[in-house]
Amino acid sequence: MIRPVALFIGLRYTRARRRNHFVSFISGVSILGITIGVWALITVLSVMNGFERELRERILSVAAHATVSARHGWLKDWPGLAKSLSEHPEVLAAAPFIYGQGLLTRANTVSGVLVRGIIPEEESKVSGILNNLISGESASLREGEWKIVLGAQLARSLGVSVGDRVTLIAPKGKISPAGLLPRMRRFEVSAIFEMDMYEYDSGIALIHLADAARLLETDRGVTGLRLSLEEIYRAPLVSQQLRQQLGSSFRLSDWTREHANFFTALKIERRVMFVILLLIIAVAAFNIVSTLVMVVTDKRADVAILRTLGLRPAQVMAVFIVQGVVIGFGGTLVGGVLGVLTALNIETLVPWVENLFGIEFFPASVYVISDFPAQLKWPDVYLISGVSFLICLAATLYPAWRASRTQPAEALRYE
Repeated sequence: MIRPVALFIGLRYTRARRRNHFVSFISGVSILGITIGVWALITVLSVMNGFERELRERILSVAAHATVSARHGWLKDWPGLAKSLSEHPEVLAAAPFIYGQGLLTRANTVSGVLVRGIIPEEESKVSGILNNLISGESASLREGEWKIVLGAQLARSLGVSVGDRVTLIAPKGKISPAGLLPRMRRFEVSAIFEMDMYEYDSGIALIHLADAARLLETDRGVTGLRLSLEEIYRAPLVSQQLRQQLGSSFRLSDWTREHANFFTALKIERRVMFVILLLIIAVAAFNIVSTLVMVVTDKRADVAILRTLGLRPAQVMAVFIVQGVVIGFGGTLVGGVLGVLTALNIETLVPWVENLFGIEFFPASVYVISDFPAQLKWPDVYLISGVSFLICLAATLYPAWRASRTQPAEALRYE
């Protein structure tokens, strides 16, 4: 237990002007290292949180929160099922869809696409894809008119714009006297969307649900129903509840399962980055060990005199722990404040640095996200600050223990 006399002497040693300037230099390096480590760790984790949030929002603007489909074949009585699912208190909307793969051709250009048949009015309740149109209108996607909505990257690769025509080749062919012929249909491009996600902008084409049913011969069935939930993080629990309600003849999935590998990779990367940056703090903590070892050597005579005056070994140990704790606390506090300020203002600081030096860190033409989104989470700040302080505290134990083992007679023999 640190008593007032040990605290007083420890703080006095910390404030005192040292005779050994090299010790002061190492002490300053220790504080600087801890400050930079905590600062970098809070900033980097906040940026990674921001990237994860942006990617999640963009993915969920296209992907469904949950999906219900038949285990075998097409889902037939989907209007009644949609009404039943909408009665669940956490289900906001249910929209039918038909999935199919195909080839889009325009002149000599061919591109593989994932065709999604939708009802525009219903789809807008479960997805934001129709809210990101850069040309055309979603209302133009009407039954029987054979209109198609393309992603921006897909439209550029085919060299088409609104009003142009493309040919969709469905994988399911039809048998004729000449053999198996592919099913083809010409569509007019009625709108183009852009989600700023290459996977979606280059590989998705939307057509009306009725047109998709005719083209793919689904016999009025659909692939499944896409659900929008009140709370996206409760999707696994809601899916489990619906699975129990519907029985084993239906397959239920949610966004956490469909994109599990992607978000797991983000979490692993975040943990690895935490450990790597934590090593900066650990290196700075080793400087605390060096500082205190030199201070103990420099103060051997003082320690010996204090021992002869009645200071116990535990109190001597506490004196040097106080010095290390002050260094660790100071570096952690300054680093924490700088990290929080940087994380809260990074979306302003990065463009300023880019303009100042005339560079662009993430060109919009190359990267999915061209800015630096940051999301400061206070539990991260508390965890980083706490771990940093504990590392610094642990670094003081050995030098302080060595100081407590000082023998007065041995230390004062040649004084």
